[in-house]
Amino acid sequence: MSDELDFHLDDFEPVDADSEYAEQRFWAGDFTVLAEHRTTPYGSHSFVVAHDGSATWGVPGAPQIAAIKVARDLSLNTFTFESTYHSSVPFAQNWLIEQGCPPEPISQIGDGFTQPADDLTTRTEQQIHSSGSRYEVLDSDTRDYGPAENWTMVKDSAAAKAPIRVFLEKADLKAGTYTLREGAFADEDAAHHWLEDRSSPLPPPPEYRGDAGSLRTRAALARSVGASAISEAGPDTQSEPSAGAAQRPSPGRSM
Repeated sequence: MSDELDFHLDDFEPVDADSEYAEQRFWAGDFTVLAEHRTTPYGSHSFVVAHDGSATWGVPGAPQIAAIKVARDLSLNTFTFESTYHSSVPFAQNWLIEQGCPPEPISQIGDGFTQPADDLTTRTEQQIHSSGSRYEVLDSDTRDYGPAENWTMVKDSAAAKAPIRVFLEKADLKAGTYTLREGAFADEDAAHHWLEDRSSPLPPPPEYRGDAGSLRTRAALARSVGASAISEAGPDTQSEPSAGAAQRPSPGRSM
């Protein structure tokens, strides 16, 4: 896999104006490829997850992770181009899987990028990958400075209780790792209140309670978000650029 964005479309023409416009939006110098898959043997489809470095200069909090699907008609030398933006890599991967990309290759992030800090992060990512259309995204945010984090708020169609879920991703750029945790809320107002307040641990999904992993999950949640939240403006807070918020190259690592 190359870190450079290249759709290999030199000999192809867009099938319509929408595809032409979508392809022209992507300037290779702005993007770092995090994961990709191209079908074989003829390469009719490309699936790419990439970080858009230019997004940091745009609307504050805007998503920075692009999911891109290119479909080539090899007999007509034409292509269609589709893309969406997400605040976290797992949701971008989920969209591509729903578009027909095999899960395994698009789920592999290279060693040159931040890595999951623990098993709970990996399991939560896998849950998102395989969720299909289960989650309806309601809101999201990406922080470029201060705490390196992003969150995605969704409505979980499979949840019998507390259907509003927040997936909170926090990066430790010095360690080159990140955590991903799921919280559950009764409604959007409660979720936004927690995100603004942070004075209590992220409430775990009700379905986690009572199973064998419940205590481990609660302990991991408490460690990751802290039972006593520290204000972003506190004296120990150090501003660091985020990785959208977790998936840029780790400091000190080569691409």
